[in-house]
Amino acid sequence: MENHHDHHGGKDHAGHQPPNPVPGQATAVASPPVDHAGHAHEQHGAHDDDHAVHSHGQHAGHSTAMFKNRFWLTLVLSVPVVYFSPMVGHLLGYEPLKFPGSTWIPAVLGTVIFLYGGQPFLKGGLQELKTRSPGMMLLIAMAITVAFAASWVTSLGIGGFDLDFWWELALLVAIMLLGHWIEMRALGSAQGALDALAALLPDEADRITGSGTETVPVSELREGDIVLVRSGARMPADGTVVEGQAEFDESMITGESKTVPRAPGDKVVAGTVATDNTVRVRVTAVGENTALAGIQRLVAEAQASSSKAQALADRAAGFLFYFAAGAGIITFIVWTLLGSVPEAVTRTVTVLVIACPHALGLAIPLVIAISTEQAARAGVLIKNRMALERMRTIDVVLFDKTGTLTTGEPDLKDIAAVAGGDTDRLLALAAAVESDSEHPVARAIVRAARHRNLTIPDATGFSSLIGRGVRATVDGRTVHVGGPALLRELGAVEPEPLARSTRTWMDRGAAVLHVIDGNSVLGAVSLEDAVRPESRQAVAALQNRGIKVAMITGDARQVALAVAEELHIDEVFAEVLPADKDKKVAELQGRGLKVAMVGDGVNDSPALARAEVGIAIGAGTDVAMESAGVVLAGNDPRAVLSMVDLSRASYRKMWQNLIWATGYNVLSVPLAAGVLAFAGVVLSPAAGAVLMSVSTIVVALNAQLLRRVKLNPAQVR
Repeated sequence: MENHHDHHGGKDHAGHQPPNPVPGQATAVASPPVDHAGHAHEQHGAHDDDHAVHSHGQHAGHSTAMFKNRFWLTLVLSVPVVYFSPMVGHLLGYEPLKFPGSTWIPAVLGTVIFLYGGQPFLKGGLQELKTRSPGMMLLIAMAITVAFAASWVTSLGIGGFDLDFWWELALLVAIMLLGHWIEMRALGSAQGALDALAALLPDEADRITGSGTETVPVSELREGDIVLVRSGARMPADGTVVEGQAEFDESMITGESKTVPRAPGDKVVAGTVATDNTVRVRVTAVGENTALAGIQRLVAEAQASSSKAQALADRAAGFLFYFAAGAGIITFIVWTLLGSVPEAVTRTVTVLVIACPHALGLAIPLVIAISTEQAARAGVLIKNRMALERMRTIDVVLFDKTGTLTTGEPDLKDIAAVAGGDTDRLLALAAAVESDSEHPVARAIVRAARHRNLTIPDATGFSSLIGRGVRATVDGRTVHVGGPALLRELGAVEPEPLARSTRTWMDRGAAVLHVIDGNSVLGAVSLEDAVRPESRQAVAALQNRGIKVAMITGDARQVALAVAEELHIDEVFAEVLPADKDKKVAELQGRGLKVAMVGDGVNDSPALARAEVGIAIGAGTDVAMESAGVVLAGNDPRAVLSMVDLSRASYRKMWQNLIWATGYNVLSVPLAAGVLAFAGVVLSPAAGAVLMSVSTIVVALNAQLLRRVKLNPAQVR
């Protein structure tokens, strides 16, 4: 077994610790400084969900609040416009109230709606026109401008046209504003959820001084300070427990609902809650260096990242602009040649009004936005949206062993006593000798004894024998616990039955420690890197989905094979140097397999970058590195299943929305143009507007169904 204490004959143990993202990590979009433990938002409120400003894409410079406010006012103004519309009254069979000036209500309020509600689309369309990159904004601007002009022509009685589109204009603008508001809320929700977490961090902390405790603002905490965290209180910064034990609620960081025990030596993260006891914690990171600040930066990257699907939507919007404009021109020419100029104008206007495929514009971006949000709430932080799209195509998931499939901490595996001795008494004796040691191996032995409810005798005179083991006096006898070097030093000899057991343990790579009374060997214990209970479920669930599971490690082959056998892993790469891990990824890719690499972020950077999807799990010290496209905030390998399920569900929703939205345009535009007029089938302006609105609503609601995807790792099957 690797990673056991030098006094047991091995090297220092490297524990797996929560994230301390690299200070100054460059990101695509800078998250605000998390000064005062994440309370910078109190100073300016820049990340309130209703005030988040997006600086990219079709919403450049537009805030969620702007779309929301314009939608509600437009909706209110639309009610009288629709009610006083003669066309709506005729369709529904009622006569609008009449009083002096009532006939001008649709025109006056419609103009306000066009200028106020339509302003974002008019500006966006103009910008797309200037840059010669027609897209969704230009399509919307064209539709509402045509509707506005045609309606005024009708209201003023020019040319005798019956193109009363005021009510369609009002509903069109309202629907577009609603769609953009929904989309921007989804885009901002992941960041908003994490900012809400930052808002829950305490403003003050109890810092321990030489004379007692003092209450200080969190912004005054420095690395090395000792803080007192009482039961029910939140951690003000990242740190290490130095005194006391408590169950911590880490759900706001990892998405895992169960509390996690934390004892001296364990890492704790800002924002988590001590649920049952008071602990003393040494601060290891504050402000921008905390795990929470790193997570916020990662989500900001995800917000700014582009994706192949989004690029496809942008290209489709440009194509549809030309399609709509071309269809309008052809419609006008054909009907004019048929000798009906008024009908040519009516048909052309109808085509241009209803050809605006806002449903298609929402089809992909809204699905991506909701997916990113849902993933963030489950502790799956998507730095690059391409990673989410690729995850559904993965053929094999390659797990790094230590700290990913295993805990990275030693765990007692076997006990053997000589001559049929009592194994419980042997373990209690070993625990007594190790009880004063803080090493992970010692803690594993003591933990195992307590788990079995054994009475641990008192020990005195503890001393560490560097490179060999430990020694203490128990019940007046000198007892040693250590490895092979200690056996040789004491001249102790293993009885053959015990030697057969220990050889079997060592053959599978376990660390073997002997318990020696004087120079008599009483028995031995084996310790191995503990396999996470969740790993079994993760491996089985991936295989049930048709995905192979491979494991890579620097451990000896026998160690790797023991873990692989326990977890039923398909393929093992053992004794691999960190620098060579990416070559194994390339080897898998050379077989035609698409690879997702899952590592703890330490020394895995090349492999994570080479894989189709790089996933950093648990939050090693490198969680903010560029090479991982996804970061799992917790240590649960089952969260990889969340990525697979969400990716597949998102892909289905994208195609469902694309088919619906595209199908609407393919059918409605030719009908509006009058290709079936000879058969008496003509899509009226009213029907076209209704269908357009329905199409948009269906796409938006269908995307919202993604929220039903269960991403709780504990529920994987």
